[in-house]
Amino acid sequence: MESTGGPYLNTAAVTSPVGIARLLQMTFGCTTFSLVAHQGGFSAAYGTFCMFVWTFCFAITVFIIACEFTHLHSCLSLSWGNFTAAFAMLATLMSITAAVIYPLYFVQVGCYPIGCEVRDFRIAASVFAGLLFVAYATEVFLTRAKPGQVTSYMATISGLLKIVQAFVACIIFGALVNDSQYGKYVATQWCVAVYSFCFVVTVVVVAFSVTGKTALLWFPFERSVVIYTFGAVLLYLSAAVIWPVFCFDSKYGSPRRPGLCAKGKCPWDSQLVIAIFTYVNLLLYVLDLAYSQRIRFVSHL
Repeated sequence: MESTGGPYLNTAAVTSPVGIARLLQMTFGCTTFSLVAHQGGFSAAYGTFCMFVWTFCFAITVFIIACEFTHLHSCLSLSWGNFTAAFAMLATLMSITAAVIYPLYFVQVGCYPIGCEVRDFRIAASVFAGLLFVAYATEVFLTRAKPGQVTSYMATISGLLKIVQAFVACIIFGALVNDSQYGKYVATQWCVAVYSFCFVVTVVVVAFSVTGKTALLWFPFERSVVIYTFGAVLLYLSAAVIWPVFCFDSKYGSPRRPGLCAKGKCPWDSQLVIAIFTYVNLLLYVLDLAYSQRIRFVSHL
């Protein structure tokens, strides 16, 4: 093979501030799921979700470090800057969710009935889960777009918001399938259509950015994304009005939580979660629209 004229290994991948943050992510992630698997234990859907988050993030982080250290990422048909920025934001959201869920459902002050050793392992796992979130948030902070800097779209505020919007939509979908009774009215079905449409288009925007295929499209991708974001604001605005009316107005639903509703299996609780995160996503799309007026897409980074 002919020499490329440069070093075979990229030591900056592990010695730069971002590289050190990724090494810490790998260390904290491995430590967290090892503590849980060895003695801390997990059960039910909540515990399985936490273990998936820690193992998934660990695997992708190792992949990123290996690719950058060996320059292998230059052989992949990905926009590497967009991919790493998108993953860092997603991992930040997933890790903070797991860092909240695991201690909430599995950590207790006393030793009974699980025993003091198991309790200590679970506390230690919770601490490292929190450190894992800090490590991923640090990478997002270090790699985010600075004013006047030419960078990947997913590293901009607008690009990072796309990941948060999709993540919030997943929370909404989780509440929808948890006996939310959205099928009772056509109006609430319209809201579900809004959530689904915006989620799909947002994921498509992220996918095109990560794969670096935006330059191959026959229409102006930058302008299309801004137009879509404006449409998403209008759609979410309609859902933010319709959903609370048909769920909490006394004519259609219940303004208060029914007293006989079982905890964890109450449609009213799911409807409240959906209403809250509908407003959260509406705010995110408004912020996205505001920031999208100030950026330029760079598809090849």
